[in-house]
Amino acid sequence: MNGNIININGTTSHGTGCNRRNTATVVAAAIAAGVLALSGCGSSNATASDSGTSGSTSTGTSSSSGTFTAAGLFPQTGSMAYIGPSNVASLKLAAKDINAAGGVLGKDIETVTADTSDADHADQNSSAAQSVLSKNPSVVVGPPSSSVVKNSYKQVVAAGVPMISNGATSTAFSGMDDLFFRTIPPDTVQGAVLGQIIAQDGVQNLAIAVFNDEYGTSLRDVVVKTVEDAGLNVVYGAKDTFDPTETNFSSIATAIKAAKPDAVLVIAFDQTKSLVKALKSAGIDTHKLYMTDGNTVDHSADFDAGLLEGSTGTIPGAHPTEEFQGKVKAIDPKVVDFTYAAETYDATVLAALAAQKGGATDGATVAKNLPAVSGVNGGEECSSYADCLALLKDGKDIKYKGQAGIGPFNDDHDPSTAAIGVYKFDKDNKPVFDHAQEGAVPTK
Repeated sequence: MNGNIININGTTSHGTGCNRRNTATVVAAAIAAGVLALSGCGSSNATASDSGTSGSTSTGTSSSSGTFTAAGLFPQTGSMAYIGPSNVASLKLAAKDINAAGGVLGKDIETVTADTSDADHADQNSSAAQSVLSKNPSVVVGPPSSSVVKNSYKQVVAAGVPMISNGATSTAFSGMDDLFFRTIPPDTVQGAVLGQIIAQDGVQNLAIAVFNDEYGTSLRDVVVKTVEDAGLNVVYGAKDTFDPTETNFSSIATAIKAAKPDAVLVIAFDQTKSLVKALKSAGIDTHKLYMTDGNTVDHSADFDAGLLEGSTGTIPGAHPTEEFQGKVKAIDPKVVDFTYAAETYDATVLAALAAQKGGATDGATVAKNLPAVSGVNGGEECSSYADCLALLKDGKDIKYKGQAGIGPFNDDHDPSTAAIGVYKFDKDNKPVFDHAQEGAVPTK
């Protein structure tokens, strides 16, 4: 879809829509001034290891030997397994690009990954973290789930290794630990944008179906505050939740129907398939649903054609460009979903630049220099590892502006600015990029 994109400063630019997120577009419509400012995703014990493009396998002494090792904690099984392939491929792509530019401190970097599964497999969350920590990484990228972060980050930071989540959006994580960073904005941004979209659409009575999960309830709470401030009524779901393991949603759908909502917001992962079918059976209009990054995905194989047509979804972060998607698919042709791919890539590049700037590959050095290479001190903007590396070698300050398009880390180690992509589901039940809204991320 083509359309005029209105930037926050009131200027207009032209954007080309595609079927996921786009870095170049910002803000489709002016919304209430209070939110426009915006300043004030979650079993076995098997793990998979991957070497970097040097072709060698991580030995467990990478940091001490001066080799930079990027470890990825991604879901390759469970309810978020659809995210895993692109995250793994993006980590490998970043390693390929870094090594092609000369590596870190003159040495090729290495990668290792482990399958975290989802929050219903807490033992695997922990064992995956232990698996990658045994390789003595310089940084851990991921997990993309807030609940899995909650189950694993203490192990990682206790080992002195920084964790950069590529998708955990819980508001509780802002400023959580000196070694915790993220390349995705917290739910304060997505929730505010989504709430305003719902209000703009003329909804008066909103029902929310949300699972009892760190990600789900955190996002729900922001949406509730935003819509209530806009004068809307939350007729179901302000406090109600369902168990993430729930499979029969008939009673929930009946309760939602009885509340007589104008629209329903669904905050869930794989549970969405059964839940939406139950809503349809209960007589809910499934063309007036709202979804978030956990379920704004290709549902063409999940529902009858047209079931979701017209519904709206949001995804934090930038829409990967067609060029970037092509590079990811060159690493793994099986990738079909690019959620958090850009954020994974940028987290890896930022950590490598931090090690380069600090002159060492240990976790403490990486963490100490992450804010600087993200641009907190200003510096020359650069959009690739190769260009940023050249500037660092010339002794210059840099501001890495990568695939996700985020601003420098703020004091809470969140991106200081970020975009939220807005999507419309088409007749095939696929989310089509409509526009993106960018805003500042508040600090605590």
